[in-house]
Amino acid sequence: MSDQPVSQEHANLDLERFLPYRLSVLSNRVSNAISSEYHRRFGLAITEWRVMAVLGRFPGLSAREVTERTAMDKVAVSRAVARLLERELVRREIHGDDRRRSVLTLSEAGYSVYDEVAPMTLTCERHLLEPLSEDERATLSRLIDKLAGDGMDAMLRHI
Repeated sequence: MSDQPVSQEHANLDLERFLPYRLSVLSNRVSNAISSEYHRRFGLAITEWRVMAVLGRFPGLSAREVTERTAMDKVAVSRAVARLLERELVRREIHGDDRRRSVLTLSEAGYSVYDEVAPMTLTCERHLLEPLSEDERATLSRLIDKLAGDGMDAMLRHI
């Protein structure tokens, strides 16, 4: 594979400077580094941990709501939920009077895993952010929020 740029007869997309690509690469590197430890210790895939993390914070969501909160593919969420149910880390219950709607919560065993993995992920985040000053961390958080809101809205209007 060559590091030579493509000739000028084609469109020029400098991936190394293209923000969506850079965010994806960073996200993958961080997720893979963190997931290696919880996979080794608990046999959890990234998608399974993300479902557990959302349910640990917001118990009683439907699978559709988990999909919305994680922005993961609904098939990936469905498979992760099925594996977590099989391992009895998550419980599914019928929601109140609506027999068509089921909600998910972490089981006692699920909370036991969650209570070990969540602090570990927060420690990893703290180490990731160590090179940034407090002001830079606050700015990064504001910028991510802004891109996730107004930036996404603007992008979607132009697609």
